[in-house]
Amino acid sequence: MKLVKLIIFLFFLIIGAAFAILNSGMVTLDYYFSFIELPLSIVLIAFMSLGALLGIFACSSLMLRLKHENNGLKRQANMVKEEVKNLRTIPIRD
Repeated sequence: MKLVKLIIFLFFLIIGAAFAILNSGMVTLDYYFSFIELPLSIVLIAFMSLGALLGIFACSSLMLRLKHENNGLKRQANMVKEEVKNLRTIPIRD
């Protein structure tokens, strides 16, 4: 499994390097008070990374809620198992 992860990482590393080489043109980022010139590849990678982080942040609240719900359901299932176990040990009266 580690070998597969390493191969995938190296694949994306090579694709990223080729991307940076092919997009070496300069871009001017102009904002209100100043401007800055950066290579296009750096700007694209920075904004893709920012988008990925925002996506992770947006999904984190949903994931935390689902994890909390899952823990509650596990607790409830354990309580039901204990109750069934206790009911099986009770002797039957005729």
